[in-house]
Amino acid sequence: MHLGVNVPNYGPGTDPGVLREWGRVVEGLGFDLLMVSDHVVVTPDVAVWYPEPFFEPFTTLSWLAGITTRVRLGTTVVVLPYRHPLLVARMARNLDELSGGRLVLGVGAGGARQEFQALGVPFAARGRLTDEYLATLLEAWGAKPIPLWVGGNSAAAIRRAIAFDAAWHPLRVTLSFLREAAAASGAPRLAPRIALRMTASPDGDAGRLAGTGSLEQILDDLGELGRLGADTVVLDPYHGDPEATRRPDEAWRALTAVATHWRTPS
Repeated sequence: MHLGVNVPNYGPGTDPGVLREWGRVVEGLGFDLLMVSDHVVVTPDVAVWYPEPFFEPFTTLSWLAGITTRVRLGTTVVVLPYRHPLLVARMARNLDELSGGRLVLGVGAGGARQEFQALGVPFAARGRLTDEYLATLLEAWGAKPIPLWVGGNSAAAIRRAIAFDAAWHPLRVTLSFLREAAAASGAPRLAPRIALRMTASPDGDAGRLAGTGSLEQILDDLGELGRLGADTVVLDPYHGDPEATRRPDEAWRALTAVATHWRTPS
């Protein structure tokens, strides 16, 4: 099982120097994948969680491709209805080629109603548009498709992942939720993004999110995800506090602990 990191490409503490250091840390610790998020217009409903500055994902990953050598690069997730699918297909193909085949394209239908309105995209049509645009991407790429992940925790996201032969990329969920999904007939390939919040003592909450609690709990969660068939797990150290982007060293310490103690089960 591979491990990735969701890097904050937004917030008051994020700038080119911090992003460069994030790239150095993620690759230096031996993680397999570095992912960033996507928003085009930071409307009020977006800014609550992802405030300015917000570095555009394709531009950011292209820049990070030039200052890394090994780590895969990905999106968690591109809101597919925001851009013409042929533009996404071209940008993704170019980024994959320029990075030496390192791109993973995570996509989703989106949920920020005000951002859809600002872009002139009908919010109610986002599911249909996502399906249509995924078909266009695969047609544009032809016989050499780029690895696709479909983000979202809904039944529609699972259906979409199966229909387009993509990995399912649920976000910040419990292990029980993933166990139920994995047990379902025809479940897709699994590549979840889980929280990373390390505490000094174990978290006894019955509804604990995967990836939260003591280091031992986090390592146990990763082992369980491996047994559930996850090919890649992405660790998300951001928990909605924009000021935390000014203190990336806190996330780096947690990532260092996981990288030091995690061993893929044989």
